[in-house]
Amino acid sequence: MIVYQNTRSGFLKDASNGIEDIIRLNLKEKLNINIKPESSEYLSWKNSLGNAMFHVMNYDQIPLDIGVAIEYKIPRTKNRIDFIITGLDEFKKEKIIVIELKQWSDIRITNKDALFITFFKSGLKEEIHPSYQAWSYCNLLKGFNTTIYQEMIDLKPCAYLHNSASREVIANDFYKDYLDKAPVFCKGEKEKLQTFISNHIKYGDNKNILYRIESGEIKPSKNLVDSLASMLKGNQEFIMIDDQKIIFENVLDIVKKSSVINKNVIIVEGGPGTGKSVVAINLLVKISKLLLNAQYVTKNSAPRAVFESKLTKTFKKTEISNFFSGSGSYVNEYMDNFDALIVDEAHRLNEKSGIYKNLGENQIKEIIYSAKCSIFFIDEDQRVTWHDIGSKDEIKKWAEKYKAKIHYYKLESQFRCNGSDGYLSWLDSILQIKDTANNEFVDFQYDFKIYDCPNEMRNEIINKNKINNKARIVAGYCWKWVSKKKDLFDIQIPKHNFNMKWNLANDKNWIISPNSVNEAGCIHTCQGLEVEYIAVIIGEDLIVRDGKVITKPDQRAKNDKSLSGFKKDYKINKDNALLKADKIIKNTYKTLMTRGSKGCYIFCTDEETSQYFKNMLKKFN
Repeated sequence: MIVYQNTRSGFLKDASNGIEDIIRLNLKEKLNINIKPESSEYLSWKNSLGNAMFHVMNYDQIPLDIGVAIEYKIPRTKNRIDFIITGLDEFKKEKIIVIELKQWSDIRITNKDALFITFFKSGLKEEIHPSYQAWSYCNLLKGFNTTIYQEMIDLKPCAYLHNSASREVIANDFYKDYLDKAPVFCKGEKEKLQTFISNHIKYGDNKNILYRIESGEIKPSKNLVDSLASMLKGNQEFIMIDDQKIIFENVLDIVKKSSVINKNVIIVEGGPGTGKSVVAINLLVKISKLLLNAQYVTKNSAPRAVFESKLTKTFKKTEISNFFSGSGSYVNEYMDNFDALIVDEAHRLNEKSGIYKNLGENQIKEIIYSAKCSIFFIDEDQRVTWHDIGSKDEIKKWAEKYKAKIHYYKLESQFRCNGSDGYLSWLDSILQIKDTANNEFVDFQYDFKIYDCPNEMRNEIINKNKINNKARIVAGYCWKWVSKKKDLFDIQIPKHNFNMKWNLANDKNWIISPNSVNEAGCIHTCQGLEVEYIAVIIGEDLIVRDGKVITKPDQRAKNDKSLSGFKKDYKINKDNALLKADKIIKNTYKTLMTRGSKGCYIFCTDEETSQYFKNMLKKFN
């Protein structure tokens, strides 16, 4: 969807006559997005388009009848391209120039690929390098717009930082890979950008290319899906066995038969370690290989980042990134725009989307609305935050609203925790999540240890990690994230002289990054993922008194959002709020304690709780 399109001559006229108001009205009409006149986005249109790009485009060497598009919503994403120019080169070959516009004036380099820090009134913020943005948007267009990849239209990305007087940071050699793909132009380099445009476009097309782009079918190119399939082939971590393969084939058959008049919703239930993510990734690859429009969806970014890295064998972003999306990306999506949306960790879905929980109505509704076939992989016992709404009943409600057929499957086989269903039953019992008959877990074969000293536990995990980088330490979120702003330790246990930092300040690939064994993970960075050995620090939010497991919401760190909403609901209905918080805290520790395929080690900050685990281990093992 193109919010604004015109020729150069039409753009110049509008740019000198309040183009920001034209775009604001078009955005409301076409995408149902309401931008207030006092907002930063509105002011950026006024400065970047009405001023900076007006002066760039007011150049006689650029044909008057070239196409100009502003705020083009990229299919499969919620992102919009700032500025597009279309026309013909000197050989009459069709060309598209993609320009990413930024108003930044103060930026700092980082040690993270394609990221730097910029300064806003609200404080520091990590941002993506605009050359990377422009290049990645072009990759997305080349990979999924049939008009562009079938007609082999050439795309040229670039960036324009019209307020940045210095090239020192933005053009640093650290970002050379992306600068080579998409040059960046700064304040005082208007003429260089004009030359870049006029060198690539010699003749106008009178918006013809823009019309064909907007009407082009959205589906992945064969080259792209072949590349994705080759990454999966031979990757041992994604080989399906037993009921995984059976469910995969049944779901695939339903996807093939789905259409606008045959809408389907599939619910695949499975506990920890049953292979929900393995099936989901295989479905993504196979459905895409059929040249159908599919995406792998999660609320948390960590699983997406890790699976993407495992497929590409790199931590850098690639065109494969476009197959992965967040659960809040479908707020303004068209009905049935996707052939299939594959939702992993569906229990983590929320009602509202966005940082401030102010976008959309219901993520489950929006996903089902947006796809001919929606596939939800779910474990209701892994809902771990106040706003998690993912349940079979909620999915069923919205499926019925859109008259979709509902299909149920269940993954039974256990491939984590040494294949021990007994261990999972034992956890349910000792955490007092549910009653379980003793004989179901009396013989579990799993390396479970209780440590009296967290340093000894950490040393054991470090030794295990030396084997193949598959051992990690995690903790309940009972310690504030102070290392975010200061060089301090977050998790501090003075009695044992134990100190660690949270991993949150680093990348989303914590669970596979080589050095992250020295940092503690939390529920947000490990849910949906696994290692061989997991060590869990159980904080004061879960204690045992006289054999009863007691949860204490007030012991959670204030900056943890998992229980955000508890205090408000507590005032309305104390008992219901406490019951919900109890379930969230217990589910959190069960989830943490089932991340290891071979073993789980625990340390409890509370001595009576530690003794309880020891007694239960002796009793049932």
